[in-house]
Amino acid sequence: MAKRYEGHGADDAGPGAQRGRALWVDQPAGRRRMPDPVRTSAVRAVLIVAVTLTAATISFFLTVTGSWLALPLSLCSIAGVVVATWGVLDVLITRQTWNQRYGVLSEPSSTARDRRRERRTARREARSAPPLPPRRPARGEATGIWPPQTGTGRG
Repeated sequence: MAKRYEGHGADDAGPGAQRGRALWVDQPAGRRRMPDPVRTSAVRAVLIVAVTLTAATISFFLTVTGSWLALPLSLCSIAGVVVATWGVLDVLITRQTWNQRYGVLSEPSSTARDRRRERRTARREARSAPPLPPRRPARGEATGIWPPQTGTGRG
């Protein structure tokens, strides 16, 4: 007789019977999901690497047995290594490109927030302070009179 693990099968569920634990329970992921283009290139790279490793293993065994198929499969394995390297680089480049285009979140850091708050406070205080009297220009400072005064009093 087979052992029933949950104890609540389809045949023993009565009208008031409780259901067993759910088969599929979603758990929060530790990391965010990869973007679609990055995931596509990653799947492509994994498939290429898997086929290349399989071909390399088979070519190794054919070489050990002395089969004539060892040479063509070894050449295919070498080409596969080149293509697999391209696939892995494609994942890295696609990921970097996606991060540069869409990965930057414009959220001010706490430092920027503090500086902005200080500037706002300074502007508020400047608006509430009484206006300063007009300032006399210092010697040599532009006054709108040309040529500048020489200090002799002759103009």
